[in-house]
Amino acid sequence: MVELEKLQNRILHEISGSMGNFGTVLPIVLGAALVSQVDLGPALLFFGLWYIVMGIHYGIPMSVEPMKAIGAIAIAEELTSGELAASGMILGAVLLVLGIVRGFERLQGLIPESVVCGVQLGLGLILLRTALGFISQDLLFSSVSIGIVVLFLAAKSQRGLPDLSTLVVFGVGIGYGVLTRGAPEIQTVSIGLLPLPDLTDFLWSGWHLVLPQIPLALTNATVAAALTAQDLFKKRIEPDQLCITMGLMNLISVPFGGFPMCHGAGGLAAHRRFGAKTGLATVIGGVVLLFVAFFFASPEALALLPIGLFGALLLFVALELARCGLKTDAPLLTGSMAILALLTNVGVAFLFGILMAMAQRRRSISYQ
Repeated sequence: MVELEKLQNRILHEISGSMGNFGTVLPIVLGAALVSQVDLGPALLFFGLWYIVMGIHYGIPMSVEPMKAIGAIAIAEELTSGELAASGMILGAVLLVLGIVRGFERLQGLIPESVVCGVQLGLGLILLRTALGFISQDLLFSSVSIGIVVLFLAAKSQRGLPDLSTLVVFGVGIGYGVLTRGAPEIQTVSIGLLPLPDLTDFLWSGWHLVLPQIPLALTNATVAAALTAQDLFKKRIEPDQLCITMGLMNLISVPFGGFPMCHGAGGLAAHRRFGAKTGLATVIGGVVLLFVAFFFASPEALALLPIGLFGALLLFVALELARCGLKTDAPLLTGSMAILALLTNVGVAFLFGILMAMAQRRRSISYQ
């Protein structure tokens, strides 16, 4: 009986942990589907499949999440399907080759931490501007959603309860939508090969999407994720191996409507914080996402959700990105990059940051 209770308790923890990263996945993917040419069904379908595959492959709740730079820009600038597909294909090929030739360590060392923080803070400001735009259109539901998130954060801080605020907010939003508009018809998901992006899509995405995503892919999604796996799960994973799996995820999924995706240290920590200890958690989470993708990812179902819901959840994603960006050892450089990203684009800010960091490094060497 005691063993059975332990097993039941362990399964309950894995179920809770399976949804630990939904607070990142759902707001970004649903927000992108709301304003950009993202087909929600295939996007969630591939997230569900890769949740399952990565849980089995790594044996720990390895996070699978949207690429944050691409997600933030997709929501802010209403990207086309060709632009999104081009970015995922470019990054998938780059990461796969990088992992195969074991070139991660040499390339990762070229990007200073202050520049990575500048990209994160800039993306946080861009997403914050977009979130406030959504909130201004629906102050009532935004306030309700923010209140729910704050209550869960307080409960988590004082009582150690799991933060299921994202699921509660979506549950309230769906209930409100059904009551006011009626239940949508259930439509099963369909996937197919997207048209090949044209040269313009590749060129535009390379500058606006790939360039700002690279520093995050080479830090948070690889080296930080590998360190987190070692610290929290005692699992040794080489960063180059993470590059390979991210490359495969994107090259296989994006041509069929999948959203550009990566791993992430924050997602790993979130799964563990909610109780996950093994890959069973992400297998369970993958099944949940597949269920939603197959039956509740139609445009009609998406239209049920109040716009304020997205504004509230994106607000907290933006604040988390900005919080990470503020952990910098060069606040002037990081802050300048963030402002430049907000006023122009993240690609310009990234190049500015690299050039300024190089100049500072040369200046410090000359003084020695």
